[in-house]
Amino acid sequence: MEEKLLKGKISFVNYDKFFATIDYLPSNKVKSVNFKTNAADSSKKAHHYRLGDVVSFQLKLSDRGDKMTAYNVKFIHNTAIDLLIQKAAIENRFSGYLKKVEDDFFVKEWDSYIFFPLQVSPWEIPPVSTAENEAITFRFLNLDKPNAITAELFSHNYIPEYRMALQHYNNQMEAAAVVTKVSPYAVYLGLFDNTIQAKIPINKSESTELKEGDSLQVKIKHLTNTRIVVEPVKNYL
Repeated sequence: MEEKLLKGKISFVNYDKFFATIDYLPSNKVKSVNFKTNAADSSKKAHHYRLGDVVSFQLKLSDRGDKMTAYNVKFIHNTAIDLLIQKAAIENRFSGYLKKVEDDFFVKEWDSYIFFPLQVSPWEIPPVSTAENEAITFRFLNLDKPNAITAELFSHNYIPEYRMALQHYNNQMEAAAVVTKVSPYAVYLGLFDNTIQAKIPINKSESTELKEGDSLQVKIKHLTNTRIVVEPVKNYL
């Protein structure tokens, strides 16, 4: 095993088979080594590796003992992503293609060929499989966290119940909710025929008279396409 810390750039990623290739330059000669992209790195969540990622790594023999493999791979930076972030600061509107890897959708940015996870709202009908490789327009999210950048489509296909929730929120109308679960920390609710889920937090020192199956009226205090916050019209504590 080689303990030396090396630096290289990712030249290939196979998202279906969870491996990538690092090109590096030891002794003025380009070499390549593969590694598993879904391997936990120092007990942290595996990084979403992309083309052009500059990484540090170490080498060891593969499990079969017939070749070297990279391990302890750590992301450093990606110049192409830095440029996309700069462009997004001026106009956050990009073109690309939809790609599907197993059950997850990605966006392949047109110029850089870099894959970004597609963020789909829980209240949005996801793209159909036939949409793969179709040209789309999207924006970047989490631009302040280059390691966690995701993409969001400009066009959304929300379920009717989300549009109803949005109407209730904008007009501060009461909405009917049904208790689906009660825990020591929260009361879980289903709204609009249980298509939208919400919860009411409970402090450890408090208790509630609500139980599973109870109906109550709530108001939506905060609503985005990924998060909803409600409060009961009546105090049930």
